[in-house]
Amino acid sequence: MGVYANTVSITQFTITGDVPKSDQFTWFSTKLAERGFQSIENSSEESSEGWTQIDRPDDASFEAPSDFWRDNYVLFSLRKDQRKIPSAVLKSHTAREEGAFLAQHPNLRRTPKNKREEIKEQVHVRLLVKCLPVPSCVDLVWDQRSNILTLYSLGAKVIERFEDAFRKSFEGFSPLMIHPFARARMLLEGQMLDKLEAANQAGSDAVLAMIRDNQWLGCDFMLWLLQRGVSGEGEFRICRPGHFATGEGFSAWIDDRIQLQGGGEEGGIQKVTVSGSQDSYLEAISALKSGKRITSATIYMEKDENPWKLTLKGDTFGFASFKCPQVRIERDATVEEMSEREAVFYERMYLMEQGIQLFDSLFTAFLNERLTEAWSARLQTIQAWLDGKEGA
Repeated sequence: MGVYANTVSITQFTITGDVPKSDQFTWFSTKLAERGFQSIENSSEESSEGWTQIDRPDDASFEAPSDFWRDNYVLFSLRKDQRKIPSAVLKSHTAREEGAFLAQHPNLRRTPKNKREEIKEQVHVRLLVKCLPVPSCVDLVWDQRSNILTLYSLGAKVIERFEDAFRKSFEGFSPLMIHPFARARMLLEGQMLDKLEAANQAGSDAVLAMIRDNQWLGCDFMLWLLQRGVSGEGEFRICRPGHFATGEGFSAWIDDRIQLQGGGEEGGIQKVTVSGSQDSYLEAISALKSGKRITSATIYMEKDENPWKLTLKGDTFGFASFKCPQVRIERDATVEEMSEREAVFYERMYLMEQGIQLFDSLFTAFLNERLTEAWSARLQTIQAWLDGKEGA
């Protein structure tokens, strides 16, 4: 699922470091080309990884602005080609070679260990040459205006590979994942930011510690939204800058899929998944009453009859299956002057940024309750809902 897909999974990062104020094209072009992808199709190399153009994944030249630049967006892909020999194939061919070796040495009952390793390595190299590398690409969009980079993947290994490649390509720069606490820091200021910092349960600013020790943010946010939606409190107001005007209304709720996790009666961690459209959420309520916490949920947001949908990962705030309204390109003279892919890109970014503006407004509304005295009243409302006494 790349940048042009209507449904994507994304992880966002802020980028530390200062991009040169002049001759930025040459700077970006040089940085990307220096670690551009190198094909291994006509070699015996096992893997290769590097940057390529999003529109032409076989091209790593970055010679013209149109190759990777769209207004304030710099876009490129991280491509990795990997040869992988099936273990059964390697085992079969190795056994065949060992059999031939023993036939030539009838005095041996079994192949010596060092010879077995030598044979296995020779077979591995020989098979690699015959095996075509399998390519995989993950798209990235670096918004120079907000200095936020969007990686179109949630995979932990992909994120690790990206962070390593990015730091090597852009020395002195570092991508910092926008986890729940980091996003809250971006949205708050003044006294509210002070209250957030006071609620920080992590012992350091290390990303893993911030994610592990502040899981309450994602869990409480989704519980808050679930209860509000069930109780008919699903209307909100835009409070973050973006394509929509501040104060405009939108609706949001949780439905379809909820994942909960917590300790079981016999110890260990138990997981519960509630799927399908819900009216009473009896299964989810039962899990919450037993002490489980929401770890993932599908969130719907709607404005002016346009829907956005995403499955939120509560620990990292990764957006899985983030679906925006369908892209509709009007066929007029303006569009005809640019490539259709560029037109689709701009429309996709516009709709995705609208969805993130709605989400940030929703999360800000939660923070304004969670970090103030209003949270005590909300907890009482939530408990009444769980006990079936709401509205009584």
